[in-house]
Amino acid sequence: MNSGPSHPSGPSGPSHPSGSAYPTGPSRPERLHLPAGSAAHGPYALRIDPERAGWEHSALRILTLGPGENHSFESGDSEWIVLPLSGACSVRVDGDVLELRGRDDVFAGVTDFAYVPRGAHAQIASGAGGRFALAGAKCERRLPARYGSAPEVPVETRGSGNRTRQVRNFAAAGAFDCDRLIAVEVVTPGGNWSSYPPHKHDEHRPGAESLLEEIYYYEIVGPHGLAYQRISPSRPGGAELLAEVGDGDAVLVPDGWHGPSIAQPGHDLYYLNVMAGPGAEREWKISFHPDHTEGYA
Repeated sequence: MNSGPSHPSGPSGPSHPSGSAYPTGPSRPERLHLPAGSAAHGPYALRIDPERAGWEHSALRILTLGPGENHSFESGDSEWIVLPLSGACSVRVDGDVLELRGRDDVFAGVTDFAYVPRGAHAQIASGAGGRFALAGAKCERRLPARYGSAPEVPVETRGSGNRTRQVRNFAAAGAFDCDRLIAVEVVTPGGNWSSYPPHKHDEHRPGAESLLEEIYYYEIVGPHGLAYQRISPSRPGGAELLAEVGDGDAVLVPDGWHGPSIAQPGHDLYYLNVMAGPGAEREWKISFHPDHTEGYA
């Protein structure tokens, strides 16, 4: 992910003895790269739940609705944000109907969104049809259902030169109130590097680094568009991946240095980042790779 501090939040600490703050729950996901269609389930083109991912908190579902169709779901023990990727919809939850104007596609700009609390029944309906992301996280508190306005989404330009990208902090920590969920969108111009320098958030180090599971979901402009995603180990036996990713793919980041995300020239790259973790504070704090300390400049 590309939002957050503009300077390193601490050294890497590449050596971690037994008993360190790395996850000790479910094992690492069997597959880190999920090509489009490979994680489809029921009505969802993509369904990543904690149990299916092999971790504890972060979730993402991609839903396509035809004209006049609707979809109901139970939020269970998780909080969710309904985020239009293309098209408009209404979200009925806790007796209220939240109307989302949406957008033509993810490259058209920011969108409004709806927050669905844990322990709720929700229905998504779309008159003209569309595609919608459900970004979720297991949580403890039940916050009120509410509407997120597009004009209130903080948007920033991160980096410079061929590292320039746009970050839409619609559910970043401090931008929109959630219990555990952190989510942002990033748009990277074709030919640029994003999610760079490599960074990690796989330890709980108060004030320096957060422990967060992360999902990347990608969309790419134009036919035959592609991008590359790198994850490198932050400890012996850690997560490692170098993948060519396409439109509709997802990548799981249970631990490790992640970045860069590299956009093919002529094909702008979008990715949605979904994160959550066990920390008492909902915060995104990272460490940069010790060999890449140039920051986000």
